[in-house]
Amino acid sequence: MRVTPLVSSLGSDQGSAADDPVQIYYSRKTQEILQKYGPGPRVHFHVGLYPDGPPDTTVSQSALKQCLLDAQERIVEHAARSWGAHEAPPRRLLDIGCGLGGTSLYWAQEHGASVTSLTVATEHVPIVRRFALQAGLEARVNPVLADVHDLDETRAYDAVYANESSGYTDRDRLFEVVAKALEPGGWFGIQEHFVVRSEWLEFINGYYRTRLGGHGEYLAAAERAGFELVRDEDVTDSVAEFWVQSMAWNTAELDRLRSGPGVEPGAWSEERLEQSTITHSKFFRLWRDHAVQTRLLLFRTGGGR
Repeated sequence: MRVTPLVSSLGSDQGSAADDPVQIYYSRKTQEILQKYGPGPRVHFHVGLYPDGPPDTTVSQSALKQCLLDAQERIVEHAARSWGAHEAPPRRLLDIGCGLGGTSLYWAQEHGASVTSLTVATEHVPIVRRFALQAGLEARVNPVLADVHDLDETRAYDAVYANESSGYTDRDRLFEVVAKALEPGGWFGIQEHFVVRSEWLEFINGYYRTRLGGHGEYLAAAERAGFELVRDEDVTDSVAEFWVQSMAWNTAELDRLRSGPGVEPGAWSEERLEQSTITHSKFFRLWRDHAVQTRLLLFRTGGGR
């Protein structure tokens, strides 16, 4: 892989990676992610799918955690099945914004893909590598510290995947570099949130240090880069429950921390748990009311299979 030196995840040539608010955000979140969604090896940091309605929240904290993990796995599996990955598994896949590697390990483990896992968080590289080794996938999962805006590869992959990471990018640049990196007929699968009511944009972007956009913006950028939209699925109603389940885990952790002296501290402070719970209560209402939508988009380049 050829990339120029790391710059901001928003594609700016100002400052260094150490000043990048996205990298700082994910660096600070690492231990919280591991506690809430770990221990691994497949650790995710994205919403989950609840197609059968809301499960019980008056259960143990460990049961709440397992419910979150199952839902996160379920949405990745649902996307893969919807996109035809079971019938035609990708051979070489680029995972943009891989986080702690849960999706990369999924594609390698369930579909036999050789995965390049892109991250801007320096400390995530050894974590992904360790999880890949733990799962026996060290030969199939290759974590790389790089910014997708600087990607300079030609026909290197037959599939590219971005799970809740495209919101951090310049969309025109994203589709441009992915189009070049894909083989003819290759696909680009995206799981992302799209803001419908713009008055909430600043609130969401500020919390996650992201820059979410509109559905039409993606379609226009994809078309300019030569992509065809072949599948567009709105899963908002089935993911809104994720925020309720997340709040339930948060309050269970607050109860644990406040249960008495000598309690072992976790990665989450009481202040962070309270902040997260209040924010996720707003998110639940936004997703329930479709002020924000979660969609699974599949784009394909011309030619090939």
